[in-house]
Amino acid sequence: MTLIAEHRGVAAWLTLNRPEKRNALSPELLREFDQHLDLALDDPTVRSIVVTGRGTAFCAGADLKLAQELAASPGRNPFASLLEKLQASPKPVIAAVNGATFGGGLGLVAAADIAVAVNGAVFSFSEVRLGLIPAMISVFALPKIGPHHARRLFTTGRRFSAAEALDYGLLHRVVDPQALQAAVDAEVDDIAAGGPQAVAASKRLVFEIPPLAAGAELTPALDRASELFTRCVTSDEGREGLAAFAAKRPPAWRRDP
Repeated sequence: MTLIAEHRGVAAWLTLNRPEKRNALSPELLREFDQHLDLALDDPTVRSIVVTGRGTAFCAGADLKLAQELAASPGRNPFASLLEKLQASPKPVIAAVNGATFGGGLGLVAAADIAVAVNGAVFSFSEVRLGLIPAMISVFALPKIGPHHARRLFTTGRRFSAAEALDYGLLHRVVDPQALQAAVDAEVDDIAAGGPQAVAASKRLVFEIPPLAAGAELTPALDRASELFTRCVTSDEGREGLAAFAAKRPPAWRRDP
């Protein structure tokens, strides 16, 4: 079993389980990851998905067998599809970065919606040190770190700390190792406080209405935003949320079953 899947409250925890290989991604691990991710996405009791690693590393990237398999894959390879699925997930994905994270492991971090790391974690876009490039993960990392940092990190493969990763935009929080569970639980609770449909729609909003360039026309974006807002306000979930607020009671999605 290369991946441990478990429920912790309203979160599905997916733990990479190859500690002896620093949780390097193998073909078997990738397949198990994809299967359990689908199960979590289909489970109505799951409100968020947490990805973490067992042992002292989060993920050392692809192992040799996977790298060879990905190179031989025609068209889009399965790792690219997994990263896309994580980013497109209507349920927020939280990366609980418990240790060293290299190569493809940074793809998992960048594809997540929220990333919390321990202060001893070390990171590297290490592909150039192997004569490779951070090709697929760049699609997810570039919007977070921008070209300024990417030009240095991609071309040098240098290692950087959790504090630097926070500054670059890859992480949201850095905590002591013993505080990682509590920090992730707080994120899970914050997500569960919102309506499931509203949370999913809010995530889509980030990609549907990206930041506008200087001098761009505002009207199309505002018209689309107004349309989406009206749709939410008139939905069953929106009406329930407003009614619960007026009645000073918990909304339906916060009540015990």
